[in-house]
Amino acid sequence: MSRRGDTIRGLYQVFGQTLGPSHWWPGDTPFEVAVGAILTQNTNWKNVERAIANLKEAGAMTESGLRALAPEAVEELIRPAGHFRIKTKRLALFLDFLEQESGLDIENLSTQSLYDLRPKLLSVRGIGPETADSILCYALGKPTFVVDAYTVRMFSRHGLIPEVTDYHEVQEIIQSALPETVQDYNEFHALIVRAGKEWCSKSKPKCALCPARNLLPDPDRLPQ
Repeated sequence: MSRRGDTIRGLYQVFGQTLGPSHWWPGDTPFEVAVGAILTQNTNWKNVERAIANLKEAGAMTESGLRALAPEAVEELIRPAGHFRIKTKRLALFLDFLEQESGLDIENLSTQSLYDLRPKLLSVRGIGPETADSILCYALGKPTFVVDAYTVRMFSRHGLIPEVTDYHEVQEIIQSALPETVQDYNEFHALIVRAGKEWCSKSKPKCALCPARNLLPDPDRLPQ
């Protein structure tokens, strides 16, 4: 077993023991999860929750309900999520994709394999790897790990990834250390986000308080 793999599994274990089950991603339906994944780009989740509440109140949290609204109406409803004009266009393009691929029913996408579906999602303008994998893992139950800023920050501090790396390299490093299951990919990503907010912030990390401090390359020289 490699030191890197042991450390990754150690992080998963210690965060799970400390923080408990995450029950992620929040969303009542696969479509709501997918919409949330698009809306959360460049904003925080509290703003997304407000936008989602607006869409639900307007009866627009279904594929057909959102499709029925004029772009101007969607813009007003999702305004709390920021970049509302850009995100309205991205939602429209995602609906175009759903209409073409699944008859405007996201659950029909589940019949396609991860390896067929992921490139198709990435071809939709405005959907990058993190958004695509969020939709695939959390909405469609496909085994793919979501890499985000919390992941890169934490894994860099633990010396687990090269200084210069890309999304797919980080994803492969993590996936090679874990069982290939949706449950493990889902839960570990959720735990990383929760631990990142609690201890591994960008500007003021609380390494001395982190339950994973002994998994740092040099626990006696904690980052300041």
